[in-house]
Amino acid sequence: MKIRIALITIIILMGSSFAFSQENKMVQFQMAILKKGPKWNSTGEAERKQILHQHLRNVIQLLQSGKAVAAGPFGGESDLAGVFILRAASPEEAKTWVDADPAVKAELMSGEMHPWWSEDIFGKAIMPLDMRTVYFGFLKKGPNRKEGDDKTPEVQELQKAHLANIIRLAETKKLVMAGPFGDGGDLRGIFVFRVDSIKEAQDLAATDPMIKIDRLKIELLPWQVPVGVIP
Repeated sequence: MKIRIALITIIILMGSSFAFSQENKMVQFQMAILKKGPKWNSTGEAERKQILHQHLRNVIQLLQSGKAVAAGPFGGESDLAGVFILRAASPEEAKTWVDADPAVKAELMSGEMHPWWSEDIFGKAIMPLDMRTVYFGFLKKGPNRKEGDDKTPEVQELQKAHLANIIRLAETKKLVMAGPFGDGGDLRGIFVFRVDSIKEAQDLAATDPMIKIDRLKIELLPWQVPVGVIP
């Protein structure tokens, strides 16, 4: 089963070894997490609207060229503005694309770069651009995660339960994206839920055995994503 193979690799990558097998068809993308920049609040409303319009045009160009496989803004009151998921030959190439974005150049936004692994599920954005809300969850190291504890039998059993729950959620068609970050930092991976509310996404995430014991924690945000990019 294709999704099962991909999700097994996700768990391997989210563990300590970051092993990777070409047989599992995982692809490395570059994810730019866009944060509100130093001039977000100080830029006047008219100028900000003009820059954000240029930013939107750039997003469309990135999607149409295939450089971006997904992109969209976050809702809510946090300092996180949005995400670019980029298909680039190198992190350096991806960073040049992010740095060239009008909102980044104007310091309305800044881009934090991370390598990210996923099965290559992405389709073409339907034009004219039509956005839909899904719920994007950043999986982070939790307070009950200890260095090297992934080698203990207890945590290995927990990993199996974690994997089984991801497969179960994917089979409901409500978990539509999942993948690990590849740089070993506090950010471990992402879940993306296609559901009717953030409460439903929170309830589904809370079934994860790692989240239950605070080995992982999740930050969920509404994410506007172009129709067509996520099957």
